[in-house]
Amino acid sequence: MDPQLDPMKDDLPLMANTNYMLVKHYVLDLDVDFKSKVIEGSIVLFFETGSRYRKTSSTGKECCQSEFDQSRKMRAPEPCHIPMTNVSACSSKMEYNGFAVSGKGEEDTSDENGNHSNNEQASGISSSKDCCDRENHGNKDFVLVLDCCDLSVLKVEEVDVAAVSGIEKFTRSAKLTNVSKELGNLRNQIVHELVTLPANRWKEQLYYFTHCSQAPGCGELLFTTGPWSLEIRKSGIQTPADFPHAIRIWYKTNPDGRSVAWTTDQSGRPCVYTMGSPINNRALFPCQEPPIALSTWQASVRTAAGFVVLMSGENSAEPVQLQEDILSWYYYVSMPMPASTFTIAVGCWQEVKQQSFPAAMQTNTEFSLPSLQDDFRWHEEMCGHVEYPCRFQNAAANLQAVIPYRVFSPWCLMERCEECLLQLIPQCLSAAHATLGTHPFSRLDVLIVPSNFSSLGMA
Repeated sequence: MDPQLDPMKDDLPLMANTNYMLVKHYVLDLDVDFKSKVIEGSIVLFFETGSRYRKTSSTGKECCQSEFDQSRKMRAPEPCHIPMTNVSACSSKMEYNGFAVSGKGEEDTSDENGNHSNNEQASGISSSKDCCDRENHGNKDFVLVLDCCDLSVLKVEEVDVAAVSGIEKFTRSAKLTNVSKELGNLRNQIVHELVTLPANRWKEQLYYFTHCSQAPGCGELLFTTGPWSLEIRKSGIQTPADFPHAIRIWYKTNPDGRSVAWTTDQSGRPCVYTMGSPINNRALFPCQEPPIALSTWQASVRTAAGFVVLMSGENSAEPVQLQEDILSWYYYVSMPMPASTFTIAVGCWQEVKQQSFPAAMQTNTEFSLPSLQDDFRWHEEMCGHVEYPCRFQNAAANLQAVIPYRVFSPWCLMERCEECLLQLIPQCLSAAHATLGTHPFSRLDVLIVPSNFSSLGMA
């Protein structure tokens, strides 16, 4: 960590070069292991070429990202400690919204530019070369920069989205007249067509995001890590437009990472949750944090049977049993949001239910986006945001005073939650609807967090 930066007082450095590459969708596939206090797995990022590069390249001039240059100057060399022990991660896929072991650092085997290959167990410190030289000028490789901290990155690879069955539809509709038939450009064109699908095709888009994220790798990428960043490059690629637009990162979190809290609930059972501060989700997954970086995501989480996975998501996930003692949970979001709003809580939670519901709660009928799709364009002119399946554009959602909700609690508080909380939630939701109008989200999970929860609500 940079000794000159105090996260409790100073603003976090925005390292990601979003003007050149912008994440449009994340696909997380993670295992939660309470024995080692590690979240481990992979994340696939789907990119669109950033606005600055598109603008400058059209004029034939290229400019440097000064704010990124300044943030790079804040870095202080810091050894990356790599976990050398095997982690027995519980197998169960993550659905929606981090682990380094202290020890003697591995011998530095980086090349002259400070870049380490994936064959090395340790990821090194990023080069101090000027980013503009490395991104734009001469024959230097373009460098993709992501925000991250307290993570052990194990491998980075390009994803062969062209290998997905049925993906040909995106190549047929693509305007390839000015695009090389070279396979790398074809993959990037597929990703472009996928991330720019209209909002009324969100289910199809989610389907192909899922299958593209499961496609095989087609070449490892070079990467380096710094105290606040992950830098990735592909040899010989000098522009963002030619850089792979779908990459997979294999990584592990740190038991002491500052984005998650491993603790116990009020019943004394183990649990883990995202704190949301002081460094957002940088110690949970590599991401982009500048305000322009709004993205959708989906996640599969695997964990041991007996644990419940709650995440920020539009679906009420139900577990799928993979093995006798392993469950998988899946969540997704179709509203582009900052990566810092991604939340997860895993614990031995119990869902609080009530056998007889008061009349006020009988309006709690679930309205899912697919069922409302026919009314999708209801009053589109009232919204000025980027296109997505917006509930404000649904007549039925506008009338929904009480959105579907679930209440989860530690075992010891179940009775109190049933007596007090279940009666309050529909009244609160109705009051919010009467005051503010349409609920922006289609559902809500309420979790009674451990008493040591030291942050604001979990988005």
